[in-house]
Amino acid sequence: MDGTEPGPSREESPHVPKEFVIFAGTANPELAAAIAADLGMLLGACAIDRFPDGETSIQLQESVRRKEVFLVQSLSPPANEHFVELLALADACRRAAAARITAVVPYMGYARSDKRHGRREPIMGRMVADVLEAVGVHHVVTVDLHAPQIEGFFRIPVDSLTAVPHLSIYLREETSPGVVVVAPDAGAFRMATEYAHRLNGTVAVLHKRRKSGTGTQVTHLVGDVAGRACLIVDDMISTGGTLASAIEALLTAGARPELTIAATHGLLLAGARQKLIHEAVRKVVITDTIAGGPKDWPRLQSISIAPVIAGALKRLVEHRSLGDLY
Repeated sequence: MDGTEPGPSREESPHVPKEFVIFAGTANPELAAAIAADLGMLLGACAIDRFPDGETSIQLQESVRRKEVFLVQSLSPPANEHFVELLALADACRRAAAARITAVVPYMGYARSDKRHGRREPIMGRMVADVLEAVGVHHVVTVDLHAPQIEGFFRIPVDSLTAVPHLSIYLREETSPGVVVVAPDAGAFRMATEYAHRLNGTVAVLHKRRKSGTGTQVTHLVGDVAGRACLIVDDMISTGGTLASAIEALLTAGARPELTIAATHGLLLAGARQKLIHEAVRKVVITDTIAGGPKDWPRLQSISIAPVIAGALKRLVEHRSLGDLY
């Protein structure tokens, strides 16, 4: 004996039924491990690899027969690879006689493709829903869908969790009393209203016109921001173009140069950081639904969403309502 203490095992955990197992894809294994740790267990053993031609190889290394399985995989860049991994994991579990398969997709990619802007375009959000169902997924758990109507694309149950209460706890210490919560476009109004309720603030909305796939222009502001600190909220930070336009519009309208940005999903694609490095921006707050955020950006703060997801999974396994999660 070397005197080392054995780590927690799924069989020994008092918190989790033996028939419950979590597997992680390669999109965000750190978040998956944190979710499992919050539940007092280890991740299920599986091998994910690539064949020389780039095809995905999956092998489950423990039995899932008659077990409830949770597959944790964000559809973050590279979205296509991560999506195929999730499908392969689900198919492997189905063929290995898992009792129930739940896809835990903290960031649901393709959700921006929720309608056709012309007659010859796919609705990728619906296609993703159809394919997940086809490979045997029984249930989807996600966080802050870009478009709420995506839930209606599925015929299986979907639980869309929200990071707003979790982030609001942190933001109470980071924002001034009476902060103005700003929705950078009409689509973020509902989220801004929820933040304002939790932070005892007011709401302002920016209306924008899209100039291109990556560029937008603010046309007008509804709400009073003059002389006040602002919190700009959205479901994601992608290229940063929308938020950069919001920053300039708020400062032009007389907002105090004390801006905070909060978003659930930090995609932070190339160029996003440069757009958000502004002397008026004190902090950018995101969650860890997407892995790989920059480590050398002092004003960027990542808050783990693992406790929220773990709380939801615990309630699902125990056949309890998610109504008391927040």
